[in-house]
Amino acid sequence: MILAPSLLAANFMNLSKDCQTLKDHGIQWLHYDVMDGYFVPNHSFGVDILKQIKQNFDFVYDVHLMVSNPRLFIEYFSKVADVLTIHIEACEDVHEAIELINIIHTHGIKAGICIKPNTSVSAIEPLLSLVDLVLVMSVEPGFGGQPFMVEMLEKVRLLKDLKEKQGYQFMIQIDGGVNKENSEQSRLAGAENIVVGSYLFKDLASRISEFQ
Repeated sequence: MILAPSLLAANFMNLSKDCQTLKDHGIQWLHYDVMDGYFVPNHSFGVDILKQIKQNFDFVYDVHLMVSNPRLFIEYFSKVADVLTIHIEACEDVHEAIELINIIHTHGIKAGICIKPNTSVSAIEPLLSLVDLVLVMSVEPGFGGQPFMVEMLEKVRLLKDLKEKQGYQFMIQIDGGVNKENSEQSRLAGAENIVVGSYLFKDLASRISEFQ
């Protein structure tokens, strides 16, 4: 299972040190949340911070667009992302989601689709053959430190079942309130990639080993 630390929870006074600690412990993915203050009630990073990190650290850059108009952000972040994930809730309909996924792919990077806790898997079923990653939010997106919603594991199980039955190639990712205990529950449900933020960065070096 892939561990994708969430940069949102890092210590920005020691960002370079935290990134080096991740590299020293064999971390390959870095999760980068982009929030516009409209789709979720919070703001986060622009593209410049990610550019600076990428100049110095070799990660798989996993960018999660929590924005009301993902079309405006794709062009900027496609230059620095390896995986770019949009929300189905930010799309007018499935047809727009398909269009945006195709745009992401034209930039030569992987495309993901995300669902919030109140959105069912059925909302993204027409997209499952097109995407490289499906992100299940296990909290309401916008703020770190929220408790994990264990009922979201049923979505993970359903996605795993659909993937196996239909031969889909997407990776199943889960994000929100993840710690050592529920990460194992997530893995057993079918998650292949876990985003960990507040729990991990409270004691970075020692807690990385809990997931390895």
